[in-house]
Amino acid sequence: MSVVLCVLAAAVAFYILLYYTVFRGARCQSPVHLNGKTAHCYSNTGIGARVILACRNKEKAEAAAFDIRRGKEPHRPVVFMQLDLASLKSVRNFAESFLKSMMGPGRTEDGLGMAFGVNHLRLQRCVPSRIINVAALLHRFGNIDFPLLASKKDLVSGQSTWHNFQAYCSSKLCNVLFTRELANRLEGSAVSCYSLHPGVVYTELCRSLSPWLQILIVPFAKLLFLDPEGGSQTTLHCALQEGIEPLSGRYFSNCALQQVGAKGRDDALAKKLWEVSERLSGL
Repeated sequence: MSVVLCVLAAAVAFYILLYYTVFRGARCQSPVHLNGKTAHCYSNTGIGARVILACRNKEKAEAAAFDIRRGKEPHRPVVFMQLDLASLKSVRNFAESFLKSMMGPGRTEDGLGMAFGVNHLRLQRCVPSRIINVAALLHRFGNIDFPLLASKKDLVSGQSTWHNFQAYCSSKLCNVLFTRELANRLEGSAVSCYSLHPGVVYTELCRSLSPWLQILIVPFAKLLFLDPEGGSQTTLHCALQEGIEPLSGRYFSNCALQQVGAKGRDDALAKKLWEVSERLSGL
């Protein structure tokens, strides 16, 4: 019995050590509030302000909106707008609907198109705006094969579990590179942008795994991974922390500036990805 107790005690101690040294993330310390501002959230969770839930699943989005409204600030405006990021048609429809609902048609008093005048020219005279892209630590294992991208319109050539893992890593490298190039193009404006690793978060991403992988991973994930609130902290840091505007284009993790992998620092690669992405998107 004493041996069993010792083993259990050692296991608990190891779990506590592992959780607090590896998996438990930092907390956002910024006291800034987003009152009067708008936050676009491309998922079913929001971080405050006037929240627009741009989601594919209407039922889940409305459930999330209900949870937000019944929280500490029931007056908080929460809006659901249909968006399926897997469809460029859906993305364009969302953008058109948003611009119409937020500003309507017509022109500014200076004779400029409403969207151009408000979103572009006026934006540079407003208080700084921020664009935040959720990447991942696994971007370091990503690779961009441009010939494959041109021929297959995909980052990988197969559909196996390994190919899916590679596709995820490479897509996160794309997030990092996109943020870097966007920062270069917005240099001198009032808009800054950041990419980040949110931590290892337990979300519904596991639902895409095969049943035997779920059996192996889900119990471990529930014990060690961050919950959604913990996984939002670095995003909050990038959205709220004052004084990080000069770090536009950089990468954050655990509420702190971090160095990206070598490929994520390649400006030529970032520019080429931007140009290829424009062609693939029909822009």
